[in-house]
Amino acid sequence: MSEEATTGRDVTAPESVENTEATVAGQAVTADTAAEPSVPQDGESDAPATQPETENCPADEENGTAETEEEKHIPTFRSKAEVIARLQEIVDKEADVDRSEQEALKQAYYKMRNAEVASAREAFIAGGGEPDAFMPPADADEERFKTLMNSVKERRAQLHAEQEREKQVNLERKQTIIERIKEMAATPDSADKAYNEFKQLQAEWKEIKNVPAEQASELWKNYQHNVEQFYDQLRLNHEFRAYDFKKNLEIKTHLCEAAEKLADVADVVSAFHQLQKLHQEFRETGPVAKELREEIWTRFKAASTVVNKRHQAHFEQLKAQEEENLVKKTALCEQVEQLVEGEMKSVADWDKVTQQILDLQTQWRGIGFTPKKENTRIFERFRAACDKFFHAKAEHFKQMRETYAANLAAKTALCEKAEAMKENTDWQATTNRYIQLQKDWKTIGPVAHKVSAAIWKRFNDACNYFFEQKTKATSSQREEETANLEQKRVVIEKLKAILDAPEGATREEVRALMDEWNAIGHVPFRQKDKVYKAYREVVDKLFDQLHMNAGRRQMDHFRRNVNDKGGNELTRERSRLFNSYEAKRAEIQTYENNLTFLNAKSKSGNSLVDEINKKIERLKDDLDLIRQKIEAIDEKIKAEETPEA
Repeated sequence: MSEEATTGRDVTAPESVENTEATVAGQAVTADTAAEPSVPQDGESDAPATQPETENCPADEENGTAETEEEKHIPTFRSKAEVIARLQEIVDKEADVDRSEQEALKQAYYKMRNAEVASAREAFIAGGGEPDAFMPPADADEERFKTLMNSVKERRAQLHAEQEREKQVNLERKQTIIERIKEMAATPDSADKAYNEFKQLQAEWKEIKNVPAEQASELWKNYQHNVEQFYDQLRLNHEFRAYDFKKNLEIKTHLCEAAEKLADVADVVSAFHQLQKLHQEFRETGPVAKELREEIWTRFKAASTVVNKRHQAHFEQLKAQEEENLVKKTALCEQVEQLVEGEMKSVADWDKVTQQILDLQTQWRGIGFTPKKENTRIFERFRAACDKFFHAKAEHFKQMRETYAANLAAKTALCEKAEAMKENTDWQATTNRYIQLQKDWKTIGPVAHKVSAAIWKRFNDACNYFFEQKTKATSSQREEETANLEQKRVVIEKLKAILDAPEGATREEVRALMDEWNAIGHVPFRQKDKVYKAYREVVDKLFDQLHMNAGRRQMDHFRRNVNDKGGNELTRERSRLFNSYEAKRAEIQTYENNLTFLNAKSKSGNSLVDEINKKIERLKDDLDLIRQKIEAIDEKIKAEETPEA
């Protein structure tokens, strides 16, 4: 935003026939108070009553309300190609371009060029080159850029020259008008007769636009002087002139009231622009009675000052708000950058971070502008962080879709195999193949959710169809399996009886019953897991019992052997036992670590976890037995070292 707009500079100008001070091309110009037309006596003239009409002063032409920086839009460029494309568009369309956009294009191009050179220099140094030996790479686009930029400059120079020629023509036209008004104002008769021509000359003057700035002030004063001289020559009817003054006073009073109401308008910028329109109307309205001119102008100016001060305060507050917005947006950049560097292990993680970044983008859009010099930089930082995340997300899900597609192809192939052999009546061989297909199915990863149920149903239907046909054909086999189930339940009861016997179990008895179990054939498929689980539970308890009894016997035998040893034999035995103790402890640690990586959600996972837990318990028992042996040796060594009383 331009400095004039942000400071809320008072751009008001007083009416032309009063004491005024306008700014022309940066210089103060004071217009002399216009001479009031004399009031003719009754019957002196039949000329129509009027008053001097005012005109926009040069200050209005040169320093009209400038377009603020908020209203300008200079796009940002992400590559040199975009800069060159914009320049080519300007040249092709022969469009005008303001200096700010021209400078923005130039700065954007050389900023990117400098970044390329800096990157090449870093790569050169990183590759082992000497900094002083670095030579910037040639810029293939620079020649085209300079050619297009020169074309734009030539276009601007051409337009400027045309504008200067137009201003010179306007100057000559206005000088011609002044000379004609000067001729008409030479005598009262000429003024009366040429009144209509005078009004046409005034209208023509208003239609003529800019003139050379160095001539504007003097030209305006000369024009105003001759207009006032013309009116002085008019013999106006006193009552009609008074009526004009009255109507002008009413209009200007209404403009004062409208300007005073602008102090209560909530939109400060809108109020400021409305004030400019009121100033234009005030200048275009004719004079009032001389004794009221200063009063009405002072009132209007006071109302304008209130609006201008509010406008200035608004932009000062806006500047402070922009600094605060910069702090907020910097914090959002840091949050996004931190999220991007985080590790996403699952789809849920990606979705969670995506929502967080979308929320941060919503917050970003809710924050206003930052200072102009920082606005592009902070936006590029935020956008780069967001782009980095969404690019990584796209790559991740692309790979996941490829994996899903490969898994779907593999499962489809299994479905085709299952469907191809579902009518096979070689029950045993086909059953084995189906079991292998089911195992293969479990090794294949997931597929897309939308096809997961369908592909599983296709595979499962093929498997079920075969096993249903097998069941129908092997109904006699089910009777045999039912008998086998009863035999295995009898074996389980025998094992439980041994477990509950007071004298305990022997290894031979347990092995015999286990052999009997293994000799029994298949049981119904649906009962297989349940009966095997019951069998394993009682067998595990028996082996635990046998292990404990064996451990006690082994410890008693060890103590007897220790009493027969001494000296170096005990030391070597202790060292061997200590090494065995450390090895067992390391093995336990390995199993416990492996447990943390197992998925216990499936039956096979649960079975493996239970098996490892049992191994860990047995190893802990062995570890305790070794510890007892080491303690027994330590007691023996201590007893030998203690002298008898």
